Amino acid sequence: MLAININQPHATKIENQRFDEERALYNLKESDVINCTFAGPADGESVLKEVRDINVINCQFSLRYPLWHAVKFSLVGSEMDGNSRAPIWYAQDGKISECQLEGIKLLRECQNIEVEDCTIHSPEFGWKCNNIAIANSEIESEYLLLDSRNITIDHLHMQGKYSFQYVEQLHISDSVLDTKDAFWHSKNVTVENSIVKGEYLGWFSENLTLIDCQIIGTQPLCYCKNLTLINCTMEDTDLAFEYSDVNADIKGHVISIKNPKSGTIIVDSVGEIIQDNVLTDSLGKVKIRREQWNIFD
Repeated sequence: MLAININQPHATKIENQRFDEERALYNLKESDVINCTFAGPADGESVLKEVRDINVINCQFSLRYPLWHAVKFSLVGSEMDGNSRAPIWYAQDGKISECQLEGIKLLRECQNIEVEDCTIHSPEFGWKCNNIAIANSEIESEYLLLDSRNITIDHLHMQGKYSFQYVEQLHISDSVLDTKDAFWHSKNVTVENSIVKGEYLGWFSENLTLIDCQIIGTQPLCYCKNLTLINCTMEDTDLAFEYSDVNADIKGHVISIKNPKSGTIIVDSVGEIIQDNVLTDSLGKVKIRREQWNIFD
C-alpha cells in the first residue's frame, strides 16, 4: 500500500448539515466534515473543490464534481450516488475507505490515492491516474484504470469489460477479475494467485507475467511481447498465444495453441497445435509434460 498518512481529527468540525449550493465548502482547510448531506434543489456543483487537509466522514453525496483538486484528504464511510457525476478529479494524497461509490468517471487524473474496503460502480473508474493502491474492494467498471501508472491491487473482486488498457507498472494479487479483453497494450504487469476470466486476454501487452493464476476464456494472450506464465491453469482457452513471444509452464489441458512466435510452452496436454496461415515467423515450441518421467515430448 502507499505510504499515505490519514489526517488527524481537526478542531474545526462541520456536522449534521445539508449543503446544495455551488462551491458550498470551497477551499475548506484543516477541518472535519461529519454526517453531512450534499444534495438539494439548488443542485450546486463542486461543493468541496480545492479543499486541503480535511476528513469527510459518514457523508452523503448527490451532486456533481464534489471533490475536485482536493489535497491530503480522507473520505470514510460515505456514499456517492449516481448523481455525483465525475466526483473525484485531479485529487492527490487521499485515502478512500469503507465507502459505497456510484458516480460515473470516478477518479480521473489523480495521484497517490488509496482505496480500501469499498464497493464501487463507476463505468470509467481510475483513468489516467498515478500511484493508486486498491485493497479488499469490489469494483464494477467497463473501462477500469485506463492509461494509469504504478498501481497495486490486492483482494479485489472486479467485473468489467475493457479493463487495464494501456496501464503500466501494475501488480495484482489474490483477486478475481471477471472481465473481457483486459490488459490490452499494457506494460510491466504482474498478476499473482488470481482468477482471470475473459475473452482475448492481454493482446498486444508487453512484459505481462501471470503466476499461479487460473486463466479462463477464448483466444488469450496473442501478439504479446515477453509474456510469462508460471504454474498457471487454462480453462476454455483455444487459439492461445498467436504471434506471442512466450515462455509458459501450464498445469493441465489447453484446447488449442496457435502459431506462437517464439519461446517455449510446457503443458500437460493440448487438444491441438495449429501452425497454418503464418504471417510472420512462428518458431515457438510446445512441449508436453510427462510427469511420471519428468521428460517432455
